[in-house]
Amino acid sequence: MSKMKLQTIVDIKPSEWKIGYEDKILMVGSCFSDEIGDQMKQRYLNVSCNPFGTLYNPLSIARALTMTEVPPLVEHDGLWHSMAHHGSFSRADKHEAEQAVGASIAVMQQALQEATVVIVTFGTAWVYEQDGVIVGNCHKLPENCFRRRRLSVDEIVETWRPLLERYPDKHWLFTVSPIRHIRDGLHENQLSKATLLQAVEELGDYFPSYEIMLDELRDYRFYADDLVHPSSMAVNYIWERFVDTFCTPQTKNELVLQHKRWKHEQHIPLH
Repeated sequence: MSKMKLQTIVDIKPSEWKIGYEDKILMVGSCFSDEIGDQMKQRYLNVSCNPFGTLYNPLSIARALTMTEVPPLVEHDGLWHSMAHHGSFSRADKHEAEQAVGASIAVMQQALQEATVVIVTFGTAWVYEQDGVIVGNCHKLPENCFRRRRLSVDEIVETWRPLLERYPDKHWLFTVSPIRHIRDGLHENQLSKATLLQAVEELGDYFPSYEIMLDELRDYRFYADDLVHPSSMAVNYIWERFVDTFCTPQTKNELVLQHKRWKHEQHIPLH
């Protein structure tokens, strides 16, 4: 009797190039980058994760990688903001905000120069433009300050291809966040993800975290309480698929040992 199948398994061929403890890894993009980056940090891999904070659209991520000077800051609700950065860099004092933003640019440039592997997670193709410039974060400014539109595949590819050509010595890996942007609308979210998937198809190596979440982990028990973000179980599962794809057996063993070490160091003794 044939075995009953209860899942649609995403077929992922092991990568010809591998990630190990000798690598310096830079992760940029959506909050899914933070989730996988945390998995790496818990195993003491050499990883720098989102020096500008979480960014979602491909053009803002590319801008973060190429920015060398502090952009003009915007004051709103008593805080000074960089429209290219996450809200964690906003400050009540303009000079302090400029210092925080400047430090993040230095960290990003150093991490990019030193990285042997760059992992990029695109979250959405929907963008907000302010005076013709696509912003990375709206910082709760009024909607009438922005023009909302969806990027085209060509815009994404034409922005990223020169960046990849500038750093041919690095392994570039792309993935599309499985997190749905339901505030855009469910149909609009699907159009957005389709745009991103077409773009990364033209850019380089791809890890199918989006497909794993939607096809293998389609049950809502794999989602957090908001029914949008992956649960910790789902993140752990996708991490395991990532390791199977990009790590040698020796590296896998080391990851297990280092995770045990990390958990031991998190333990707080009673006495």
